[in-house]
Amino acid sequence: MSKNSLTEGQKAPDFCLPDQNENNVCLKDFTGKWVVLYFYPKDNTSGCTKEAQDFTALKGDFESENAVILGVSKDSVKSHIRFTEKKELGITLLSDEEKTIHQKYDVWRTKKNYGKEYLGTVRSTFLIDPEGNIAQIWDNVKTKDHAEKVLDALRSLKE
Repeated sequence: MSKNSLTEGQKAPDFCLPDQNENNVCLKDFTGKWVVLYFYPKDNTSGCTKEAQDFTALKGDFESENAVILGVSKDSVKSHIRFTEKKELGITLLSDEEKTIHQKYDVWRTKKNYGKEYLGTVRSTFLIDPEGNIAQIWDNVKTKDHAEKVLDALRSLKE
C-alpha cells in the first residue's frame, strides 16, 4: 500500500464539511487550537466504534491541551447522527460523502483485503498545530491505544 503523500510541516488542506448536527465545520474555525483530524472507514463497525469511543473517553484530556477532535468518514450526516446517539459519542463527526477531503488528505487509496484490491479509506490521523500546519501523521492506523498515542504526541509536541 502506498504511503500518504502529505508531509509533516506542510499546511493542512482546508475544508468545510457538515457535522452530525448539520453544522458546517471548517478547519479555519479552529485557528489557534490543535486539531486531531482522523479518518475512519465506516460508522458502526467494530474498529471505527472503538476508535470513536477511545477519542470520546479522552476528549477532556484533549480539550485541556487546547485540542479538538474531528472524525471524518464518507458516511452521511444521518448515519453520523445514528452512530453518535447509539454509541453515545461526544466528539464531532464530519460527513465527506463526495470523498473530496479524503482525496485532499490522500486517505482514499487502494487497499487490499483477502487478495482483492479496491479503493477505500485508509485509517489515518493528522495532528494539526494552532497555525494550521500538519505536526504529525499516523498512516494505516491500528485502533488499539491509538487515541492515547495521539494524546501523548500532542503533549510532547507542546513541551
